[in-house]
Amino acid sequence: MINNFIDFYLKSHPVTLGVLALLSIYFIVLNWVFFYRYFSINNWLKTESNSLESLLMGASSVSDSSFLNNFIKTSSSVNKEILDLAMLAATKEATKGLSLLSVFASTTPFIGLFGTVVSILDTFTHIGQSSGSMSIISGGVSDALIATAAGIFVAIFAYSYHQILKRSSFELVGFIQMQSEAILARKNN
Repeated sequence: MINNFIDFYLKSHPVTLGVLALLSIYFIVLNWVFFYRYFSINNWLKTESNSLESLLMGASSVSDSSFLNNFIKTSSSVNKEILDLAMLAATKEATKGLSLLSVFASTTPFIGLFGTVVSILDTFTHIGQSSGSMSIISGGVSDALIATAAGIFVAIFAYSYHQILKRSSFELVGFIQMQSEAILARKNN
């Protein structure tokens, strides 16, 4: 296994190795963003869910830990505009990191493909300089396709993570919206 890795490293074009290094960095970053945002959004979801539940059970206002509480406290009177502002702020906060995951999901296959194309060009250059046999072509193309596979691998995780966080953010904003509606309904009655 180690010998295969060393052999791959020695035979590969520097651009292909650079592409694989970049994709490795992308993979580390997207995992960090996902897990950080996933756990923070899930904690926030629990807080807002509990606040909504207590509000629906008859509490006079949202809980102190609710995101809406800061907006309600700073306003002299609770109105739709203040709650709409809170919704916009909550949406902005809940969707942090989604654009980065989206960019990673859409660009990593192309980055991997770039590494593959450069490596295949390098393989054809070596074939032209020597008597090309099928083993040189198949070995070069095989090594080159690793970059494409790595790009697709990273893209799958980035896209999946994006969708998971997007759904959680949507659910979180829904809880805040329901609390806002409950507050306005109580105010109007």
